[in-house]
Amino acid sequence: MNASRTPEPGDLLRALVARAGEGRPFALAVVLKADGSTPCKAGAKAIVDAEGAIHGTIGGGRVEAETQRRAAEILGAGRALVLDFDLESGTVDRGDPICGGAMRILIDPGAAGHRAAYELAAATRDRRGRGVLLTTVAGAEPRDVTVEFLPEETIPDDLGFPGAESVRAALRREAAALFVSERAEVLVEPLSPKPVLVIVGGGHVGQALAAQAGLVGFDLVVIDDRPEFTRPELFPDGTATRCGPIGEEVARFPFDADTYVVIATRGHRHDAEALAACLRRPAAYVGMIGSRRKVAMMRKEFVDAGRSTRVEIDRVYAPIGLDIGSVTVPEIAASVVAQLIAVRRCGTAPRILDRHGHS
Repeated sequence: MNASRTPEPGDLLRALVARAGEGRPFALAVVLKADGSTPCKAGAKAIVDAEGAIHGTIGGGRVEAETQRRAAEILGAGRALVLDFDLESGTVDRGDPICGGAMRILIDPGAAGHRAAYELAAATRDRRGRGVLLTTVAGAEPRDVTVEFLPEETIPDDLGFPGAESVRAALRREAAALFVSERAEVLVEPLSPKPVLVIVGGGHVGQALAAQAGLVGFDLVVIDDRPEFTRPELFPDGTATRCGPIGEEVARFPFDADTYVVIATRGHRHDAEALAACLRRPAAYVGMIGSRRKVAMMRKEFVDAGRSTRVEIDRVYAPIGLDIGSVTVPEIAASVVAQLIAVRRCGTAPRILDRHGHS
């Protein structure tokens, strides 16, 4: 399939809230379930207006085209519809992509009536909160659709179907799931804030890293003690920049389990200040650029001076990145971003080892 053009979930939620406030008719297409090699996964959404124009995507191709057509048809009736697609049946001569698998799509022309739920979800996401969006589809055609957003701290133990533990499990996995009973289908969509990547050092590597990491879903913060390397125009839109003494700025930044740190300053002293400010603090990832020799020297300095234990210093990914033979600055940035993705999605990542077996 062609790569999808799915907006970030937060952007789609904000677009939904805005559309609901405009008073013009629209329908929301939601992927309830996707099996096999499908272009979009459960929870993907797209807004379809009365002319059939689409904002967002549910994967393109004949699935999206048919969904757009049916959405425009049912807008006047205001009745929700569920469509099932068998993607094994596409044909090459018609230009249909043949992915395999199956998709179940909800078309909800009453989405504007769920504005309060979408607004709460968007606001929770904006303040870096977590929660679940529950879309319940009941009855035969026409379907009855209800939407509710539950911030994580308000999920009740007596939630009922599909049950509080199932909902919390989906939130932990950060993966949408469809639960089916005799009476209804409930799509559970976890909403979590983007992870934050703190780039310590706004030079060429930091700039290349920001450009690539922003594309894969990280919120970006750049720290440097040189004003010329914290200029907003050097980095993707929305990047936060902090200019000041490196160790102090890193120490002041609030770390949590979704914080990733890459240390790429211009020198050994600044790297050491940044690293000292990261150790013994919660973070999903701390990595430092440097040669094997430099990393070994700094590891010894920190342990010998009592600034860290061996266990603490061994948490640091250094030398940084995946061992892909990278040479140029963009290649180095690509190797680092790949390692960040591995840690985010798998919990750990391969390391570049020195001759003593340390990363």
